[in-house]
Amino acid sequence: MRDPRENLPDPISHLVLSGGSTHVGWMKEMLDSLCTIVDRHAAGRYQPSALPRVALYKDGAAPQPVAGVYQPMMALIVSGAKEIAIGDRHLRYDPASYFIATVELPASGCVKLDLPDQRYLAVSLDLDSELLASVLADVETEIRSAEPAFAVNPVTADLLDAWLRLLRLLDTPQDIAALGPLYEREILYRLVQGPQGSIVRQIARADSRLSQVRRAIAMIRNRFDQPIRSESLAEAAGMSPASFHRHFRTATAMSPLQYQKSLRLQEARRLIVAGRDVAGAGYAVGYESASQFSREYARLFG
Repeated sequence: MRDPRENLPDPISHLVLSGGSTHVGWMKEMLDSLCTIVDRHAAGRYQPSALPRVALYKDGAAPQPVAGVYQPMMALIVSGAKEIAIGDRHLRYDPASYFIATVELPASGCVKLDLPDQRYLAVSLDLDSELLASVLADVETEIRSAEPAFAVNPVTADLLDAWLRLLRLLDTPQDIAALGPLYEREILYRLVQGPQGSIVRQIARADSRLSQVRRAIAMIRNRFDQPIRSESLAEAAGMSPASFHRHFRTATAMSPLQYQKSLRLQEARRLIVAGRDVAGAGYAVGYESASQFSREYARLFG
């Protein structure tokens, strides 16, 4: 197998452990090991693993962005890079960084590879609110309001080390039940202590602004094919309409209407791929005008 370290991005040389000492060589060795494990266990573009809430990814470069709804999770790339668009935000991350989302987000992503024979290798962890709550019981909490619910952050050696110990359990599945929860808890602890620790903490708090926005998001997702009044969403979130719109856009980088439109178009795409005619797919997801649906669908998917 080709040496994965050939494709490590330059930013990795700037990463440091807490305390300020550089550990570039150690971090590259950990990324090499992570590449080997993911390459060995990942069978395709997306594969759930034997580890609870952990998925593996192996893919080539994507000629077109792939749309979907991101669940609350963190994603770590160990080879290659990815560009994603969420609302009006465009982000890129690679082995020197990780992506984190703390609400359900309609998004599109495109794998980017720098070399012809390079492969995209990545892992993700769905964020479990109950396990997060148990982690928060042991750390100091700091909650800030009006923050984006997603971000790209620099990876640290401590986080890579926790991921490596977790993924090594794929080679010793008999140890997953006993050790998996411990390593997953450590990863969550590192996220809570990271730059976006404040928004991670909000997942486990029912009274947080993020949890209020998530209640509105659940309402939109359950009724994405129906008209929904902004006042009803604000009421579900327990906020005034003005405050709700401000916090919703801050969290998701889009308005509630844009969020609903993204869900509609993604569901329409699924129906069309399954064989539904274009006009029928548009009407099925709540569009009253076939021409408007065609314009908006083409704008998003081409």
